[in-house]
Amino acid sequence: MIEIAERSGGVVFTVRVQPRASRDAIAGEMEGAMKIRLTAPPVEDRANEALRRFLAARLKIPFTAVRIAGGGKSRIKRIEIQGVTPSQVHALLTESA
Repeated sequence: MIEIAERSGGVVFTVRVQPRASRDAIAGEMEGAMKIRLTAPPVEDRANEALRRFLAARLKIPFTAVRIAGGGKSRIKRIEIQGVTPSQVHALLTESA
């Protein structure tokens, strides 16, 4: 199960990113993190920006509400999203199943 913490009007959780995938998708859960496949390459912050845009689109929130709080150069990242609840983030997993 993904650990999602509520913090000041938003949530914080961990994602594991797989860059250069064949399509953008949520691929379930892996070791307590949401696994996300992205077509973007991991160079010049393209994968990080693609991750922020992907999550914002799926949650129907502004791009600026999604922030990478840690792990900017790693595949495992801490994501902070303002204006959503833990149940909305959990719903992303059930939609992808």
